Amino acid sequence: MELTLLLEYGWVLIILIFLEGLLSADNALVLAIMSKHLPEGQQKKAINIGLLLAFIFRIGAIFIISYLFHVWQVQAIGAAYLIFISLKHLLKRDHEENDKKGKSYRMTVAQIALADIAFAVDSILAAVALVLALPDTPMGNIGGMDGAKFIVILLGAIAGLIVIRFAAGYFVKILTERPSLETAAMLLVGWVGVKLLMHTLAHPSVHIISHEFVEGPIWNIIFWSVMLLIALGGWFLSKDKTAKNDEE
Repeated sequence: MELTLLLEYGWVLIILIFLEGLLSADNALVLAIMSKHLPEGQQKKAINIGLLLAFIFRIGAIFIISYLFHVWQVQAIGAAYLIFISLKHLLKRDHEENDKKGKSYRMTVAQIALADIAFAVDSILAAVALVLALPDTPMGNIGGMDGAKFIVILLGAIAGLIVIRFAAGYFVKILTERPSLETAAMLLVGWVGVKLLMHTLAHPSVHIISHEFVEGPIWNIIFWSVMLLIALGGWFLSKDKTAKNDEE
């Protein structure tokens, strides 16, 4: 019986680590875009602060998960914010670079914090939904849930943070080498905002969209297909900075 339980928990942990990796890629992309305009020193500092905040918010979210199940407004604010910054960029494509450079370091960190909160809620709610069906263990309770379930969610969250740590730096590098890719990146940010909006509309307190649909294969296939199309389209339509300089 114990071996069966161990295998069941192990399998869910593997799935959760993969899921958290995918969810954290969204977080890393937003983190990279928000910090890209800063000088290199402040950029790295902002990313590290964003990573620390992501860790704090995700761990905090695990402890207050029973409360978060009722707070759909956090996801709604996060969704609205991501869609807003995406549309703002796309509708003001000829805006001055000074507007972005004039944005203060503190303002950037505040924006990163807001995005991190929304992603933390999304990430932990997805993790809890995955482990909820697992049987309870004799480990006692941590943070209002079974100890073994808590540990599985914690390990998944740590795996997600590792993805953010490495992916954010990679995204910044890509966006620096291919500045014209930023439009596609902003489309991705807006699309991630739509994903958070879908989760908000599927929340039990709102229930405008079926929760089964949002968590099911059809929506996930649609979401990742659009993500892939935007990424590939942006990559092939963008120009490398060195190639652009050669043309000039």
